Amino acid sequence: MRPLLLLVLAVTNLAFAEEKPSPVRQLIPWLIEEDAALKGILFSDVISATSGKRVLPVDRADADTARILKSIGTVLDEVLVQMNSADSPAKRQKRVNEMSKFFEDAIGARLNKIEGFECGVPKTAAGHMQRSGYPDLRLVDKTTGRILYLDPKLYAKGSRRSSLRTFYFTPKRETNKVNDDAVHLIVGVEHEKTGAEVKFTRWELIDLSKFRVRLKAEFEGSNADMYRDDAVVAGSAP
Repeated sequence: MRPLLLLVLAVTNLAFAEEKPSPVRQLIPWLIEEDAALKGILFSDVISATSGKRVLPVDRADADTARILKSIGTVLDEVLVQMNSADSPAKRQKRVNEMSKFFEDAIGARLNKIEGFECGVPKTAAGHMQRSGYPDLRLVDKTTGRILYLDPKLYAKGSRRSSLRTFYFTPKRETNKVNDDAVHLIVGVEHEKTGAEVKFTRWELIDLSKFRVRLKAEFEGSNADMYRDDAVVAGSAP
């Protein structure tokens, strides 16, 4: 009887394994049904879960915080003048992302000139320098040892209340650039265009400690994934 019992158990387990959905087939319905649960997530929770680090709130009543913010503000005033000058390379760019790079470089360079400040591109968890991805700049106040992450973002005049996506964060272990408990600030820069002329009109510092984000489930693929030789079933004559 024992061999027969083992055979019955084996067949039963096989049937169960065949009926059990794959992880992917379990994930997709969950993403669809739990859409509401993937909205309004605290960005600080995302950072904590992906890096183990804290997003510290800005305490404007603190004297050192006020000093640091004042210095950053002075730099941003200077950068706006620089970017609005006749020979500004940022004004010649057609895409906002291309303009942003010049703001990152100018802000970082000017902050580095302030005594007691050290500013640069944050390293990844693997210790590599990486320009792409959040955040763009890491500022150290040597007097207090405090760290602030800065991420310049440009927006068109009149779009400040737009609901279109403008902030992206992709959590990855090796390329994670948040490696400190720190204040996280968006440097919002407004611009407007009159004819062919671009003008950068104002700046704001935004505290991300209470910022809420949402997760968008999206499946993607590249041309290399699509145009495989074994997948081509027809084509035009050579």
